[in-house]
Amino acid sequence: MDPQTFLNIAQTVTKLKMYPYFDIAHYTMMCLSVREDTPNQDSESDNTFSRKHPVCCWLSCMLTCFAGSILANLLLGEACLIPFKNHTDILTATAVWYLIFYSPFDIVYKLVKFLPFKLCIGTLKETQRAHKVYHGVTYTAKLFPHAYLLIVIIGTVKGAGSGILKSFDRFIRGIWVPNSNEFLQPSLYTKACLIASIIFVLEKTSVIEAPHAVIYFGVVIFFVYFKLSSLLFGIHDPFVPFENLFCAIFLGGMWDAMRRAISSSKSSDDSGKSKTEKKND
Repeated sequence: MDPQTFLNIAQTVTKLKMYPYFDIAHYTMMCLSVREDTPNQDSESDNTFSRKHPVCCWLSCMLTCFAGSILANLLLGEACLIPFKNHTDILTATAVWYLIFYSPFDIVYKLVKFLPFKLCIGTLKETQRAHKVYHGVTYTAKLFPHAYLLIVIIGTVKGAGSGILKSFDRFIRGIWVPNSNEFLQPSLYTKACLIASIIFVLEKTSVIEAPHAVIYFGVVIFFVYFKLSSLLFGIHDPFVPFENLFCAIFLGGMWDAMRRAISSSKSSDDSGKSKTEKKND
């Protein structure tokens, strides 16, 4: 591709407005995740939870849809309910929630689950994720220009807030799984948002000297690529091999393996000696 054409496309992507299409895609994926994570709500024929607890179901979906903003405001000392002041966003998210859970014959849910539609919605949602990460980094950098750790944290939270709040969201729906959370088992999206936040911080500190549109577009491609890989090929976490290598080298994994090898060799030698002694006896 011609570099100028690529730059023009990148500049167009940076100027995209998130409302309504990208926000609707985000709300759709969030409501879909709540439905598939809810007991008795993972199929077209069994809708017990949403029928018996509609208010709880709506609250859970709204919390998931606006989790990034809620957490970011909490960490920055601002009101957690600020994301709910925009009635247009709330009404749009509510309309999506209603269609996902209560559409006639579950037609909307079936369409969203259809792979071509899911690929399109996932692409729009990941584009919006990149926008949220960049917005979080930019906003925090204005408040705390040199607090790079805080900037990275807020950028990550803005992009992956739904995963971080999943334990609390599950608690609202009557599910308690304390050993499954983003701190113990970080998801691909949390790791990707962390990397994207670091990239944006490096851009702002002039460590990475490249046009902003190219960097932003690269992050969008980064998110979209991993989303499509997950949907099409089942690649859920490509970072695992690098994490295992890092842990083996720097976090004691190599030394633990050596200790186990030495212990096993000693135990085998001891067992061999005991067998020899028994034969001599």
